[in-house]
Amino acid sequence: MATFISVPLKKSSEVDLIKPLSKFVTATYPAGEEQGEYIRAVEELNKLRRNALGRPLDKHESCLEILLRYYDQLCAVEPKFPFNENQLCLTFTWKDAFDKGSLFGGSVKLALASLGYEKTCVLFNAAALASQIASEQNLDNDEGLKAAAKYYQLASGAFGHIKDTVLSALSREPTMDISPETVGTLSIIMLAQAQEVFFLKATSDKMKDAVIAKLANQAADFYGDAFKQCQYKDNLPKYFYFQEVLPVLAAKHCIMQANAELHQSILAKQKKRFGEEIARLQHAAELVKTVASRYDEYVSVKDLGEKINRALTAAKKDNDFIYHDRVPEVKDLEQIGKATLVKATAITPPLSQKFTDLFEKMVPTAVQQSMSIYSQRKAETVNRLVGTMREATNLCNGVLASLNLPAALEDLSGDSIPQSIADKARAIVQLGGLQSIEQLIKDLPELLTRNREILDESLKMLDNEETTDNELRTKFNQRWNRTPSGDLYKPLRAEGANLSNILDKAVQADQVVRDRYNTHCDMITLLCKPENELSAAIPSANPTKTLQGSEVVNVLRSQLVQLDEMKKERETLEGEIKAVTFDMSTTFLTALAQDGAINEEQLSLTQLDQLYGAYNQRVQATLRTQEELLGQVQTSHQEFSSLKHSNTEANQREEVLKKLASAHDSYVEISNNLREGTKFYNDLTEILLKFQNKCSDIVFARKTERDELLKDLQQSIAREPSAPSFNIPAYQSNPAAPAGGPTPAPRTVFTQQPQQAPQQPPAKPMPPARPPPPSITPQAASTIPTNAPATGPPSSNPPPLAPPSQAQGPPYPSYQGYPGYFQMPMGYNPYAYGQYNMPNMPNMPYMQYQQTPGQGGYPAPPPAGQPYPGYPQQPPQQQPYYPQQ
Repeated sequence: MATFISVPLKKSSEVDLIKPLSKFVTATYPAGEEQGEYIRAVEELNKLRRNALGRPLDKHESCLEILLRYYDQLCAVEPKFPFNENQLCLTFTWKDAFDKGSLFGGSVKLALASLGYEKTCVLFNAAALASQIASEQNLDNDEGLKAAAKYYQLASGAFGHIKDTVLSALSREPTMDISPETVGTLSIIMLAQAQEVFFLKATSDKMKDAVIAKLANQAADFYGDAFKQCQYKDNLPKYFYFQEVLPVLAAKHCIMQANAELHQSILAKQKKRFGEEIARLQHAAELVKTVASRYDEYVSVKDLGEKINRALTAAKKDNDFIYHDRVPEVKDLEQIGKATLVKATAITPPLSQKFTDLFEKMVPTAVQQSMSIYSQRKAETVNRLVGTMREATNLCNGVLASLNLPAALEDLSGDSIPQSIADKARAIVQLGGLQSIEQLIKDLPELLTRNREILDESLKMLDNEETTDNELRTKFNQRWNRTPSGDLYKPLRAEGANLSNILDKAVQADQVVRDRYNTHCDMITLLCKPENELSAAIPSANPTKTLQGSEVVNVLRSQLVQLDEMKKERETLEGEIKAVTFDMSTTFLTALAQDGAINEEQLSLTQLDQLYGAYNQRVQATLRTQEELLGQVQTSHQEFSSLKHSNTEANQREEVLKKLASAHDSYVEISNNLREGTKFYNDLTEILLKFQNKCSDIVFARKTERDELLKDLQQSIAREPSAPSFNIPAYQSNPAAPAGGPTPAPRTVFTQQPQQAPQQPPAKPMPPARPPPPSITPQAASTIPTNAPATGPPSSNPPPLAPPSQAQGPPYPSYQGYPGYFQMPMGYNPYAYGQYNMPNMPNMPYMQYQQTPGQGGYPAPPPAGQPYPGYPQQPPQQQPYYPQQ
């Protein structure tokens, strides 16, 4: 049953903190001891970031301490440096923690020049690592249980803190992993797991069954809330991570309920309520059975099921033979109480136990701490006010949508175009009408084709170079001792596959937009027509004129106008709240100078009340106004609906008007989607061009390396001893054999030999050719060293298949742990890219081409000066044994 959920870490790109921060220190502070101390502190900060983010972290408390210390340092350094785009611009790039299938485009990777963004992502990693450390604890002892509960509550508090602060910390929409919806769900999951740990601790300590039942019931509630959150959010289930988490949450919800019923049944037995005992055990058994049938691959409930079944069998037996107590229905049972022993840890820096501010002497510490706390209080106040108004506006829009307003008021004239429809038609014409959309749709295939061509050309360069490398490796065997291109290109091919996958998904998205356009094309065309043609196309329903002068309609319309004015007022109010600024440093410096200490809480709360007190009253006033108006709108809509439903002739006109309104909304959305698609393809073109340049650079480097290696091989072959080859002079009647051993022939002999060969007498012997490689079996070729003699019987293992002679489709990559995976150590790869971490592996020999039994091997090298004969054709269905990419 001990299946706990942990969160993966985000990955960050490397950032050089030394150069910009040192430049700021040099420009701000005069040369001297103080400046040198600050520059050394900057170097320590850069080193701290590399330790926290630049390497894989173990699931240990020491690694979490490093992350927390870096987070604390960010919080401490934030007010001491002007981190903004105009003064000290540092761009931090982070990848989405959950979206592993896409590395480019969209919100997978986000780069922002915001220290608040860096803080948010670091805190996310701290929470994720805390969840991983907690999941690794040994829950069979008290120390492990206490540590797991501590880290789960820390993770819950960190995720909750991100939920409350991420919108104010970022200047744009965050990636999905740190969005308020996602981190809010993760916070609940961590809190549920902490409650489960307390349940396990209570069970281990053999506490009272009533207490254990309450703890389990509360844990079941937490898991149920987390499961609902995952299902409620439309964008979470698309991630594979949440697809794996959902069944675990459902199973844990049932398991905790079953545990609660089990321990409550023991309490019922003690109170001699034997029927209640049986009912609760039956309910628990049903819950366990549900888990076993649906979620057995995620959570094991075998022991719990056996325990419940034993108790149920005994209870039934005693009741049937002794007590004969009536077994009530589950719905009639008394609700089990709840007991919450967990609380999300408050995120108040410093979180690290070993934190020391590297820039403590840069400014008065008390003032900086007070400013930091004041900034937090201000951000919380702004988030609270803005969040309250946004929630109220969303509620208002939902109520109006459920009442079909204001669309329901558009069908009152009966024979003229409603003003809202006319406005929508003019808006579409101003946006370019059908021509604009059709042009955008026409441009997309051209942009797609351009991107495809760039990607195909890039991969083709890799294919051609790899083919050449394989041919030369086959020709020279072990002499060709450089890193195989197939191994070196693995990261590039993975990147290319990701880019290809992005293009495939973009094509699908384009098709969805086209389908939607085709669905609404007729109505959009109608909206683009002149007003007289549009009016003629809308069915007339003159009887609805009786409603136009109705008092109910006028009242309802007036109420909707008031709601619109209230929404506009909120937008203005939100802008005013965000624009409020006040420099508290002067206030804190004055207090420090007068009193020698700063009462930050009193000063901050007083100032914030002065700044936001009036805004808070205005926000509350808009809430009260909305509540009153919505009540009035609902009452008026009931009267309006009763009058309108009695007029059946207006239904057809109402449907057309609704379609026109929907067509306008679809037009706006389709236009936005197409413009986003155009921007996406243009941005992707830049990425693909960078990828093409990367491929071109490495292919050029490999070509240079190949030429150098070929030159070395040629020189090495030329230096090898060989049999002499002499041209016999005409005045010599008898050829003389050379005395002694063979001597190296001059280079010119080999170059002139093909022209002079026909002049030699046919009886003269040809110079001996280079000896062919040893004749061994294909299976032995992959295992016997090249300098070993080719003796002994062939291996009994089935030989691998020969390489196909025809061009094959795109090769599939071999992964570590599967047969055929060979990876060269980094030391052999002078052109490796820094972002790909290749593990150090022993230098594995390259696997030679091999063939099936019964087929002829590759021909031996021909005599010097003669061309190579054609290679024998191999069956196309056979696959190569050497590792492919």
